[in-house]
Formats: sequence, structure tokens, C-alpha cells
Amino acid sequence: MAFAVREVARQFRRPENLAFLPAITLAAYWLGGEHLLLLAALGLPLLFLAFGAFRFSLIDSIGAGRAVERDTLVVRLSAILREAQTEGRSTACMVLKLDDMGDLVERYGHAAHAEILNRCIERLQSALREGDVVARLEHDSFGIGLSPVRQADLEAVLQLAARLQSSLANPISLDAARLYVTASIGFCLSSRVPAPGGSAILEAAEIAADDALKNGPGAIRAYSAEMQRMRISRSEMRGEIESALDQGQIIPFFQPQVSTDTGEISGFEALARWKHPKRGLVPPADFLPLMERAGLSERLSETILFQSLTALTAWDAAEQHVPHVAVNFSREQLRNPRLTDQLRWELDRFGLTPDRICVEILETVVAETDNDVIVHNIAALSKMGCGIDLDDFGTGHASIANIRRFAVRRIKIDRSFVTQVDTDQAQQRMVAAILSMAERLGLESLAEGVETAGEHTMLAQLGCGYIQGFGLARPMPFEETVAWMQSYRARLTDHPRIGRHAV
Repeated sequence: MAFAVREVARQFRRPENLAFLPAITLAAYWLGGEHLLLLAALGLPLLFLAFGAFRFSLIDSIGAGRAVERDTLVVRLSAILREAQTEGRSTACMVLKLDDMGDLVERYGHAAHAEILNRCIERLQSALREGDVVARLEHDSFGIGLSPVRQADLEAVLQLAARLQSSLANPISLDAARLYVTASIGFCLSSRVPAPGGSAILEAAEIAADDALKNGPGAIRAYSAEMQRMRISRSEMRGEIESALDQGQIIPFFQPQVSTDTGEISGFEALARWKHPKRGLVPPADFLPLMERAGLSERLSETILFQSLTALTAWDAAEQHVPHVAVNFSREQLRNPRLTDQLRWELDRFGLTPDRICVEILETVVAETDNDVIVHNIAALSKMGCGIDLDDFGTGHASIANIRRFAVRRIKIDRSFVTQVDTDQAQQRMVAAILSMAERLGLESLAEGVETAGEHTMLAQLGCGYIQGFGLARPMPFEETVAWMQSYRARLTDHPRIGRHAV
């Protein structure tokens, strides 16, 4: 009996059954005359309206032609969940996040970006059923509400997610270019919804999609309660980061760089560290990605630069000669059209010359030749007299032409090439090739991640000009630098010079 009642209710919710309303009304007239005709003509539309047929018809018609907005998707998901619960069926919400779309915008522009999003919507809708709904969400993502089915279990939704990824996999032709799009997908089953309502299942799917995006490209993740707990923890830390900048908790630790020829200190690199009042020293890997996502990278760079200039002034006052401090400039900072003016003002305020600052730039940033502001700023910094260090050399895609174009002064050999260079002949050949190229181009060289005396010795023999790493000293707070320099310089005369050999 209960099943029959649910089935009747479901039929009243189906908007396509409205097509039978005139026939039913006519049959009522033939069977019961005018009284039954009036009852059917007035009562049946009210029943369809009460069960939501007209609302479903409106939403489905919107979803069938184009992507709906977030608010409409939330309403639709709430209705889907109610329908699934009433009929004993199941459903799921999916969120797709397109991978690496920021690079695509920079390369092809916003018009191409908009066209790609429209193509993706068309492909997703063609891969879904008529009752499913696609919504355009923020940050190059899409939400999908699946109409109720008898069994929307983990395996079935995983297969659907893979099918949706395949629908986006074919190249998109745009102005003679073939663009490939991949998507990371998160989903939440109706049986795992953390709270009732469409907004709850959509948020759960977004949490899973964020986790998939971090493990992508092309990853698929199902929502779990653990993801929610991790997100809350990250959200709390993100809120603390801005306060940490305001309260001076994020400071530079300084790691020394020395000449392999003379042993003299050639400078320090300033590395951001977070001295949390409760957690202690927070590793950079735990807060730098959060800071970048929160849009605070430029502010962090400005903070580290200010404190580095303060340190240089203090070392000068203590008669501890430090030729320069190397500071990492973020991509966001390099995109600031007023960067050089701001740096010149800071140097004047501290009474320092531009050569006391060495600007460290990732190799991936130097490869961005299509960003005119970045190109202009790096060239202007070099012209001012700042040193330009190309960081993590060998792991990116910077061409020799770009190295010369940006007036790079020194390349920093990535630690992956330095590890075991004293015992691994393949490493030795790789480093020798890099150093030979640097010498031909008139570039200085610095090896990162030097941890042993053997690596130090081999790099000196191969002709690397400078080193830094744990084998020399770990990054230290400013308060420890003067004592370290005094101790190091006192020991320097006791160390034999390391001769250079041709290889």
C-alpha cells in the first residue's frame, strides 16, 4: 500500500504527465458530467503544483539548455535529496575543477578561457542524463546534481566520473591551437551527506574536489568526514596567517652562502619561517601553499624584504661584512607594475645600494616570456644594480635566450643535482655540464643543498663558485647570525684551501 502511494506521488511530480491533463479532464466529463469535469480541471493542476511538478519543469528546462547558477543548483539538489528519500533511491553531487587553467588564461587570454568553459559545459551535458543538472561554479569549476537512481553507490559514481573526464579529454580547437583540458573531480554520495539540504551536499563535493585538485591533475576523490576535519584545520590556520604577518610571527631565517675559492661569506639567503606561539616553528611546506592560495604571497615577500634590509643595516653596524642578502620574489610581486619604485624607496630609506639585494627568481617564472610586466620588472631590477639569481636551475624550462634576456647574474643548481655528487659519476657529469654552460655564458654558479664535506670538495673541484646547505649551516634567526659569522671566520684560517681541477 505504501509503495502504491509513493508511486502515485512520484507520478504527480513528473512534469511530462501534465500532457495527459486535457485527456483526463475530458474523460471526467464523459464519466461524471460537469461536476466531475470542474473537479478534475481545478483539482488535478493543484495536485501537480503541490507535488512540485511545475517547479521541476522550470529547473529542468533551465538545466537542459545551459548551465545553471549555484543558487539554482542548491535548490535542485535539495529537491533531488527529498525525492530520493521519499522513493527509497539514492543520488550524488559531483564537482569538477579544471586543472591548470591559470596558465591557460595567461597564454591565450580571457576570451579563449570563456570559450573553453562553454565547450566543457556542452560536453558535460552531452555525457549526462536528461534529468541531471550542470551548474557553473566559481574558479573554473562545475557542479553536477544527479537525478535519483536505484543505486548510486561508490563504484557507479566512480565510473561516471571517469566518463565525464573522458568527455573533456578530446582536444579543443581554438584559433588553430589544439588545447587539452583535464579535470579533477570530487563527489559526495547522498548516504554520506554531513547535513541535510542541497548546500551541504554541494559543499561536501567541493571539499572532495579540492582534495582531488591537490592530488591531480585528473584525480578523483569521494567525500569523507576526515576531509572536513582537515579543511577546518587548514581554514583556521589560514585565518591565523594574516594575523601572524600583522604580529611579526613570520620572520626570515638566514642561511649563509660562501665562496668555494676563498671560503669567505658571500651572502645570506632569507627564508620565511613562522614562529607560532603555540605550535612552535611551523615548516614552510605547511604554510607557504596556504599563503599563496590566500593571496598573501606578495605581502609575505614585502615582509621578508623589509626584515632583510633591517638585518643588512644591523650587520653593517656590527662591522660584520655581508655583501648581500638573497630574497625570493614571488610571481605576484613581480607582476606589480610599481615594484622597482617601491624597492628603490626601501633601499633609500635604509641607506643601502641596490647591489646589497639579490633577487631570487624561480626558473618557471623566467620561462614566462609572455608576461610583459614580469619581463619589464626583472630587466629593471637588473638595471638598478640588483643581482638576479635563477633559482632551482635544471628543474624548469628556462631557455638560454631567456637567461640572457633577463640579465641573470647567477644560476642556483638545484639540490637534486648536488646530492651524492662526490660519489655518483652521473651526477658529476651533469653538474660539470651545467657549470661549463654557466662559464661560457659568463654566469656565476651556486650549489644548493650541500650537506657533506665530500659534496663541498667535489663542487669546488668542478668549478662551482658558491655553495649553501646544511653541511655549512642550517637557516638561523637573525639573533644567531653575528655569533655564527664570528665563529666561522675564526675557523676559516684553519681550513686548507680546496684547489680546482679541470674535468
